[in-house]
Amino acid sequence: METVITLLAGALLIALGTRLIHRLNAQHDARIAAHRFSDPYPSLSRPPGQGNPGPPEHIAHRRPTGSWP
Repeated sequence: METVITLLAGALLIALGTRLIHRLNAQHDARIAAHRFSDPYPSLSRPPGQGNPGPPEHIAHRRPTGSWP
């Protein structure tokens, strides 16, 4: 009889833990869906000329070095 009670208590704890994890995952998914990761049109929100700069001239014309052919 004690074994049956122990197994039922273990199954109940597993079910409660599964339910808790499921609810936490749903809450996390809702937070991710509500978060804005980037601007949809960054060119409209930044003034002209304030965008991401390109690579500097000395980096753009650099040749690879080393012994690889």
